[in-house]
Amino acid sequence: MMNEEHLNYDNPLIGRYASRAMSERWGPQRKFSTWRRLWLALAEAQAELGLLAEDGVSPRIRPEQLEELKAHLDDIDFSAAAHHEKILRHDVMAHIHTLGEVAPKARDIIHLGATSCFVTDNTDLILIRESLDDLCGALASVIDALGKFAEQWKDEPTLGFTHFQPAQLTTVGKRACLWLYELVLDLDELEHRRSNLKFRGVKGTTGTQASFLALFRGDHEKVKALDRLVAQKMGFDQVVPVCGQTYTRKFDTQVLDALAGLGDSLHKWGTDLRLLAHRQEIDEPFEANQVGSSAMAYKRNPMRAERMCGLARFLTGLTNMAHQTSATQWFERTLDDSAPRRLYLPQAFLAADACLKIAQNLASGLIVNREIIAKEVQGQLPYMATENLIMAAVTRGADRQEAHEVIRARSHQVTANIKAGRSTASELIQLLEKEPLFQGIDFRAELDAKRYIGRSPQQVEEFLQAEVEPIRQRYYNRLGQKAELRV
Repeated sequence: MMNEEHLNYDNPLIGRYASRAMSERWGPQRKFSTWRRLWLALAEAQAELGLLAEDGVSPRIRPEQLEELKAHLDDIDFSAAAHHEKILRHDVMAHIHTLGEVAPKARDIIHLGATSCFVTDNTDLILIRESLDDLCGALASVIDALGKFAEQWKDEPTLGFTHFQPAQLTTVGKRACLWLYELVLDLDELEHRRSNLKFRGVKGTTGTQASFLALFRGDHEKVKALDRLVAQKMGFDQVVPVCGQTYTRKFDTQVLDALAGLGDSLHKWGTDLRLLAHRQEIDEPFEANQVGSSAMAYKRNPMRAERMCGLARFLTGLTNMAHQTSATQWFERTLDDSAPRRLYLPQAFLAADACLKIAQNLASGLIVNREIIAKEVQGQLPYMATENLIMAAVTRGADRQEAHEVIRARSHQVTANIKAGRSTASELIQLLEKEPLFQGIDFRAELDAKRYIGRSPQQVEEFLQAEVEPIRQRYYNRLGQKAELRV
């Protein structure tokens, strides 16, 4: 027998990946209860500014009406709202009627002078700001954990790569700082968008505030005060200076661009982890009963990093729709923005939240395989040491070009033997030790890997102090967040 609960499509962002907190923030209960709080804030502000009835003497809004609205902020009858919307074909009017049915005394003051975007747009801005704040805290926690990883492994030599070919050495901790710096830049951008997000406020149908000017009998100062007061009641200290019916959709593109930037960084980090897992140098967390493959029982796939990359790719792909929406708005507004924004705004935050959950899990559980890393370093170090060997020979009176030619010939000889499976890179050192030009050189000292990591340990220390420590201080009470993956 089929279970009806599982007949309909379930968005994986909600069912598998994102946190419950982010899912609930963008869910219907939070959305429509925020609409009711906005209607209450509008009515309270109108009352506080002395909005009068038609007789010009009596208060237009009475205390008992406000109390009735306060009593019904969260008890939303979704069945009634759905019934009204089916008839009216308008979600805001459906919820006005639904609220009016449980708050009949206040029915005539709900949405007074407002347009639909008073509740829809302002609610989106509230949810966006809260979501940005959550993401900033989660990202700071990732930065903190990855910073500890960098500190722990700042001295550990490892092969650096350019073009994914072995290059000069770096350290495990220094490479982690490359990942970290991009995340630090992302946090800067998310904080900037959060702190500069403005409230749409109380602007009326086409943004002219004409309806509120009529309600306040031509008093411009009260209309301006109403705009500021409602914003303050909803926790904003800035309102947009001008708008049409909607706030400019450029706000959405700026926010999604910042989220996409985070997606870029997490994808890059995840890709590096996947490559390192292939080289068996660094593993992601792997649980005792975890299965890597349904067929190949021995597999230990980097599924967390792969998932983070996949979700990050989805996240970055959403920005194009936001830009198209912003570019195609007509005059004071058009409604073709409504349907896509219902999709990409919540899903962008859910995807970013899901990516950061994985990032937190990874940053606090990476496994460094020192023996493998050291073996790979030793496999390339004889080649990397050759320039130092030339300089050492020259200081002992050798001709630089002759030393260069000896190393060129011997290294090509060894490389050919390696490719034929007859040797290892250590043969190069054995051959050079026998060359007269290189007699008296301390080959053991020249082959110390730490001679080739430059200022990597110091760079890690300086970076953590300058860039990561201020973040730890700003978010000290939000660090150490644990991210349990559902699947």
